[in-house]
Amino acid sequence: MVSERVVKRRRWPKVLAIFLGVLIVLCAAALACLPFVEMNGMVNLHANFGKVYAASDYAIKADKLTLTTEDGLKLAAYQVDAEKPRAAVIFVSGILKPSVTAFFGHAAMLRKEGFSSVLVEMRAHGESEGDEICLGTKEYLDVQAAVRCIKARDPELPIVAFGLSMGAGTAVNAIGETPDIGALVSLSAFSTWPDLFADNMEMMGFPRFVCEAEKPFVWLYMGVKYGFDRLRVNPLAEIQKLNGRPALLMQSRGDTQVPYVNFERLTHAAPQVETYVVDGDHHFICDDNFLHPEEDINYTKALLGFLNEHF
Repeated sequence: MVSERVVKRRRWPKVLAIFLGVLIVLCAAALACLPFVEMNGMVNLHANFGKVYAASDYAIKADKLTLTTEDGLKLAAYQVDAEKPRAAVIFVSGILKPSVTAFFGHAAMLRKEGFSSVLVEMRAHGESEGDEICLGTKEYLDVQAAVRCIKARDPELPIVAFGLSMGAGTAVNAIGETPDIGALVSLSAFSTWPDLFADNMEMMGFPRFVCEAEKPFVWLYMGVKYGFDRLRVNPLAEIQKLNGRPALLMQSRGDTQVPYVNFERLTHAAPQVETYVVDGDHHFICDDNFLHPEEDINYTKALLGFLNEHF
């Protein structure tokens, strides 16, 4: 006859297995819910701006455009022409701010150097249509709408995609998906959105293995929300499609919004790109002078040096 003590001893492994199984299920459920909790409020909205800038503030003229995307959205855009332009630069901005009109200072500076500009307010931003931010998975279509507009006016004019933050990821996606874009300038691009989500979790103190375990759930959230076919369009994949086209990637080593490791992933995937790196936490690269970039001598030298070399 088996003693009660032996029966209890045999029961413990089963109880422990059940406990661990429940714990694993609860942890997986928490990881699966986290993207919905954290991202829904960030992407299910139309971003409006407290501050919008005017071309006249920079002594330039801008023509207001309405662009139509391949998927039928109307976008607000601004065209700044240079006399006998060497290339046209398409600007796109960040996930929630600033308005792309903050790039009028860049447009004014580049106009003096012989570059036209088209500033595109991406979908779900400002006066553009849309009520969903798509983390670059669809915004590259907004850049393509600007490309079509430029090519309709001058089929031979070279085009540069220039983006900041989420706009930088969008610009990378756009050049990968659009042969008519001839060059890229990226300020603080993420490698993939799941990478960025995990990197920010790690900055908040989560163990790295938990952050890595979160990535598949972020991909799942994005696939359900935007379509799994859209997930192939991400900066880490698209930057490998440059095929000899020049690219300048700018990043700050201490960026607390898009950690430096994102820059390392992108440059590892495309070692041929040109780079400009600054110390400190400068998400806009020339933070203090972003509205008047010519006042940051090193930034201006890097940017104009890149454009003048290739155009």
